[in-house]
Amino acid sequence: MSKEDIKASIIIPTYNEAENIEPLINKIHQNLGESCQIVMVDDNSPDGTGKIAEELGRHFPVRVLHRQGRLGLASAVLAGLRVAQADIVGVMDADLQHPPEVATRLLDAVSQGADIAIASRYVSGGRCEDRSFLRTLITKLAILSARPLVSANDPMSGFFFVRRKVMESVTLKPRGYKILLEILVKANYENAVEVPYTFSRRKSGESKLGFKVVFNYLQQLSGLYFFRLRRLTRLCILFCN
Repeated sequence: MSKEDIKASIIIPTYNEAENIEPLINKIHQNLGESCQIVMVDDNSPDGTGKIAEELGRHFPVRVLHRQGRLGLASAVLAGLRVAQADIVGVMDADLQHPPEVATRLLDAVSQGADIAIASRYVSGGRCEDRSFLRTLITKLAILSARPLVSANDPMSGFFFVRRKVMESVTLKPRGYKILLEILVKANYENAVEVPYTFSRRKSGESKLGFKVVFNYLQQLSGLYFFRLRRLTRLCILFCN
């Protein structure tokens, strides 16, 4: 498949998602067809996720990047971006909580002019399925803490499509947990839209949420506040001069 034939590249970071990979790739193929390149970035999953994806790559347009060790989501997206061939790039999780059928709506939104299309749980028509009180609380607090930085209702979403030029204009920090938040704060773009979706229950595997993830998010958030403060300071200096 030539680069001209690819409508979008979807980057999927993975770690121990062996049970989810085949149904995920099948659903992406059913909804987006062969014109979608799948870039799977696997962090040396001990359950064989990467090997399963390689095998599926014989039948589907899948490119697998194998990394040594758990290097994190943001660096996985950066690694995937380097080999993604399309001008429109999607990011989604491998755990089937991001419905592949929604990817079609996100791709359509960007194809029709949006710079960023976000799958959102917190706009009219969006919702979460049976999340625990603790996880809901953590998510809501994370969104509230980022509210002064962004206008999006769901900046914590890990499911979005974006024009490549928007991501390439951003210096992303590999430590970052929520890469969309970093893009929304740092990138130059004109039009970001939110598409409602239902955040599904995890079908199998284990959640990656833990203390380290929360700690990394707090570090990321503080860095973004400093970034915004430096930008405002430079603007004030220019204005005063």
